[in-house]
Amino acid sequence: MDVGELLRQVKEGGIELHEAEELLKKLPYEDLGYAKLDFHRKLRTGFGETVFCQGKPDAYLADIYQRIYERDGEVLGTRATEEQYELVRKRIPQVVYDPVSRILKVERTGKERVGQVVVCTGGTADIPVAEEAAQTAEYFGCRVERIFDVGVAGIHRLLSKRERLAGANCIVAVAGMEGALGTVVAGLVECPVIAVPTSVGYGASFHGLSALLTMINSCANGISVVNIDNGYGAGYVATQINRLAVK
Repeated sequence: MDVGELLRQVKEGGIELHEAEELLKKLPYEDLGYAKLDFHRKLRTGFGETVFCQGKPDAYLADIYQRIYERDGEVLGTRATEEQYELVRKRIPQVVYDPVSRILKVERTGKERVGQVVVCTGGTADIPVAEEAAQTAEYFGCRVERIFDVGVAGIHRLLSKRERLAGANCIVAVAGMEGALGTVVAGLVECPVIAVPTSVGYGASFHGLSALLTMINSCANGISVVNIDNGYGAGYVATQINRLAVK
């Protein structure tokens, strides 16, 4: 529960003053020893804390999910495994896992999604990173449209989607190999484009470094770049842009 909701419930009589005082003692974070859960983050930035699951010990991960879920009623995690899903599901039966994006989440029902973010990929192999971006933006309240497999090797596929691209407040362009998709998209639309290099490609792609350098050196204006395979980061920035556009 964030501070705004807590104060509202105190005002309406749903929570007693002494109960609110106890809850406020845990702000701005809850110290678990091995982790400090930042429950004030949503108040400061508009986004609750996300769990990076990769490499976390089982007991720590399960406790973190449970604490965040108990406080906020929802929780988003990235880079999770099937084993971690089964572990968390023992504590939170309603948790959902997507093996493509590797997102592990519990989400409030009936959440309103606004605006328009478009997530597109160069190829089918880029979809896991694209889905991480798309599902992150959806979790944070964006309406998301997916346009997959429209890489520059068959540019007519991308050009046939120009109307859908033009309706976006922000576009996330996900591509590996030479990473040209972001530049082409940015030359077609007036909204900001977030380019996401992926580690898809043969040896000289250097696990995504080639695509990253192409995107950073783009001749197109209005393009920004996140780290290799960082779908979450792209979804987060896309949400910020979409929120401003909606306002």
